[in-house]
Amino acid sequence: MNPRTTLLRSRRSLAATLLLAPLALTACSPTTPPDSPTPAAAVSHVHGISVDPVSTKILIATHDGLYDATKKKLEKVSDTIDLMGFTATGEPNVYYASGHPGPGSSLPNPVGLIRSRDAGKTWQQVSLGGQSDFHALTVSGGALVAFDGQLRTSTDGTSWTNSAATFSPAALAGSPTSTVVLATTQEGLQRSTDHGKNWQPVPGGPVVQFVAFATPASKAPTMAVGIAPDGSVYVSTDTGLTWAATGTISGQVEAVTAVEGSTGKPWIWAATTDGVQVSTDGGATFRPAAS
Repeated sequence: MNPRTTLLRSRRSLAATLLLAPLALTACSPTTPPDSPTPAAAVSHVHGISVDPVSTKILIATHDGLYDATKKKLEKVSDTIDLMGFTATGEPNVYYASGHPGPGSSLPNPVGLIRSRDAGKTWQQVSLGGQSDFHALTVSGGALVAFDGQLRTSTDGTSWTNSAATFSPAALAGSPTSTVVLATTQEGLQRSTDHGKNWQPVPGGPVVQFVAFATPASKAPTMAVGIAPDGSVYVSTDTGLTWAATGTISGQVEAVTAVEGSTGKPWIWAATTDGVQVSTDGGATFRPAAS
């Protein structure tokens, strides 16, 4: 199948039920779960996934809200809300997202840019309420890069500048500690070194649909992970300039995140139609997260 055609397909929903086992990095332990969590047997339409590089707490943003997947059974963290463009900020418990409000919500539709300061339990409107539904969103240093049909950048989350870039990214990847941003497009990877203001294509780069930096605990990341529409996994060790194929993942991928592993290879979590899978060897092999 042509990967450039597949890249533009609508994301399929996840399998009816995702059961996740606790995941822990070397010398780390999971955080205490939120107060009074709501058990959830199934989720659909995973739009984003985040793993804290220190605590290994796993959060999944879905069509129905935010879920804590640290334990074997999913626990619903937020009220029902269609969360798009979900991204961590590097600050403890602070996340940005976009999307559409759930029943009874006072948020506008679309919600524009929203922020949570309590690990996703509640969300507050920041900007572009009733105007923007960011399907791609990331942080870059102290800036935000987002796409709602127009690629935009912001240094404070309230005022936005339109980018001159003409491509439509399927995904954006940045880091709170780096100026580099990666964007996946049907023509291949685009790369920015100035918080998304200016872009250049990555010569010889793979056509990937999902991309994420492997977040280290305290420094700017150099490793990045990309997954192509056919499930091929690629890893870069130079902030996205060059890439090497490392393996293959089964199932249709919905979201991906990564952290820097203790062995020097990225640990990768991917939500797929076969369930959530994890790789601890840089994408060479994957296993069900529930095993």
